[in-house]
Amino acid sequence: MLRYELLMLAVPEITQDETKGLETLVEKTIKNAQGSMISFDRWGKYRLSYPVKKHDYGIYFLVRFEMEKTQPLLADMASLFAISVNDLVMRHVVTRLDIDKPLAYDRPPSVEDTPTGDVDTFLRKNKMGGLIGGRREADRGQAAAATSEWSANEEEDDIDMSDSDEEAIS
Repeated sequence: MLRYELLMLAVPEITQDETKGLETLVEKTIKNAQGSMISFDRWGKYRLSYPVKKHDYGIYFLVRFEMEKTQPLLADMASLFAISVNDLVMRHVVTRLDIDKPLAYDRPPSVEDTPTGDVDTFLRKNKMGGLIGGRREADRGQAAAATSEWSANEEEDDIDMSDSDEEAIS
């Protein structure tokens, strides 16, 4: 038997119930074409390179299956995605896999998997501790002291020009 994978891009608002229904429909379509589904994986939510059907994000699903002939399946998949799940699946592609290669697949972390943290944590983690809050407050204090020292020097340097102006006019 030959191995294939189906990569689907679904709308970001897809629910758990819709995901289960999609999995059931895909598995039923594969079985009707005398194939067997190996796996159905939800990869997660990703930011898209360009908007697809007015969506900036999408949820990827990877389905792996085995079968002898793909012609009946491809026709059934085309009608499935065009009619039944057109509102859920924005894009899909079916590719043939090499049987000798393992099914392991390294995927980048999704938006859902990416940890959210504050700026201070990021700065500490990336060895930029000098930019963290306490240091900035000390720098502001030094800047304020330098500014007040500068303005004090300006006051001493002020020259009273009122007498010299009167003498020059007369």
